[in-house]
Amino acid sequence: MLPEDVLDRARAVLAAFDAAGLRLATAESCTGGLIAAALTEIAGSSSVVERGFVTYSNEAKTELLGVPSDLIGRVGAVSAEVAEAMAAGAVAHSRADAAVAVTGIAGPGGATPGKPVGLVYFGVARRGGALRHERRVFEGDRSAVRRAAVLFALELAAGVAAQGVR
Repeated sequence: MLPEDVLDRARAVLAAFDAAGLRLATAESCTGGLIAAALTEIAGSSSVVERGFVTYSNEAKTELLGVPSDLIGRVGAVSAEVAEAMAAGAVAHSRADAAVAVTGIAGPGGATPGKPVGLVYFGVARRGGALRHERRVFEGDRSAVRRAAVLFALELAAGVAAQGVR
């Protein structure tokens, strides 16, 4: 159902988390659950995937993850601060040891000055550890942006399991 390169990356994440004895949560906005779908496409993923949050609206980010609405109002949903808050909220509102979060503008609309189509922020968190974010701008149409975001989020997640958040 999903492209083989995405499934290969998901397998690597599951292997890294399993080897570390850790559980993972996802918090997704522009990817709409595709990260969790990639992970759960793999048999045996239930030993690693604790839960996934699809928080497409700002209200969902606040209600499900505890992202402060004033933060969203101040910096916008597509920001480093919100990506980190989403990751922290996913850890806080789950039994997971770590989380990866994604928020962005997949297009074709939604761009604003300074926030082009293809802009995606990623947040990673480890329970009791530091938060970290990454910013990327991906090229292509909506599908290409979302696919690239899923691949990059899975890469970040594998790194969290292997090395922790720094």
